[in-house]
Amino acid sequence: MTPLSRRKFLASAAGLGAAGVRSRGKEAEYPVPARAVTKGPKHHFFGYYDKCPWDSTGRYLLCMETDFIDRQPKAGEELTVGMVDLKDGDKYVPLDTTAAWSWQQGTMLQWLGSAPDKEVIYNAVAEKQSVAVIRDVHTGKTRTLPRPVYAMSPDGKKAVTLDFARLHRLRPGYGYATVPETHADELAPDKLGIWLMDAATGKNELVVSLKQLAGNKPDARFDGAEHWVNHLQFNPSATRFVFLHRWKKPGDRSWQTRLYTAKPDGTDLRLHLDDGMTSHFDWRDDDTLLAWARTKKDGDMFYLIPVADEPPKVVFGDVCDRDGHCSYSPDRKWVLNDTYPDKDSNRQLMLLKVANGRRYDLNKFRSPAALAGPFRCDLHPRWNRDGTQVCIDSAHEPTRQVYVLDVKDAVGS
Repeated sequence: MTPLSRRKFLASAAGLGAAGVRSRGKEAEYPVPARAVTKGPKHHFFGYYDKCPWDSTGRYLLCMETDFIDRQPKAGEELTVGMVDLKDGDKYVPLDTTAAWSWQQGTMLQWLGSAPDKEVIYNAVAEKQSVAVIRDVHTGKTRTLPRPVYAMSPDGKKAVTLDFARLHRLRPGYGYATVPETHADELAPDKLGIWLMDAATGKNELVVSLKQLAGNKPDARFDGAEHWVNHLQFNPSATRFVFLHRWKKPGDRSWQTRLYTAKPDGTDLRLHLDDGMTSHFDWRDDDTLLAWARTKKDGDMFYLIPVADEPPKVVFGDVCDRDGHCSYSPDRKWVLNDTYPDKDSNRQLMLLKVANGRRYDLNKFRSPAALAGPFRCDLHPRWNRDGTQVCIDSAHEPTRQVYVLDVKDAVGS
């Protein structure tokens, strides 16, 4: 199933029952067409799967605009930060330019939780340092924070962040090429790690250091390895945040990972998974994570991971056998997920029903072989605010664009 036009969608849904579902046991096809809300000749994308690009009114959808898609950005090379006016013919409205960006996570562009109808926050560069800019998209008024942001608390009051220059070197496609790296000769610097920042004042402090992480229950896997952190995310009430601690030895083909949570000030640091691999995740609630991870007992699976000292539990094990970018719907009744390319270079978009573990395949999108590694185009599916639409980045057509799918009927099934 290639991306469906409206006509093809109606034809494919015909004869499949009232809901248009073709069942395969616990798996089903629920064909949903994808509509491009951006267009060429320039390329557009939003970035990661853990942020909502829609404003609180549902009118504006954030995304970024570039002139190329087939290589890493050079130091100082900028893109345009903007938004699509969904009620004015999908008009693209540019807001600013910035050199603080990556292919996988963009500029961390997102609506600020304290004013989701008008204010956005994104990363920029000032005097060779990464900073964050808060902008009123209607008046143009801005203010600057002294550090970049990685994850914002849902209320928009605080951020956790990391060193994007170290991340760029150790995990290409996620950090920023523009910012000079410090402490590159240290395996686990005590001056780098995770910072907590107040979004109103800019006051910030290092709350978890790389030295601290490398010194926590060390073993032979750490010998001679460089350490970094990635994928920070607050829980719904911002009482804790999750992050991945990663390390890699010279000559290793890949890195290893531990999954941690902590309170925002870095206290109550808890190590939850230590079997070498944790990938994508989302908070189900304040006390439970869903993550694609590995355990010695069950291997690579989706797990529910309690913050409390309890063992992880396998979920969706009979319908998902591959890693994906997973996120809960606003009502927590569904998990939106995707896959990396299969043998036919297709990426599958799906919904997973929490109540019964059933899987609904919505659509699939061909991934160009030329877009690989740091500048690959993952779908990175994201929910809108009421759980009736999702949007993705895709390059199955000649340019890289943002697409919206209406899943209102699917989530009502």
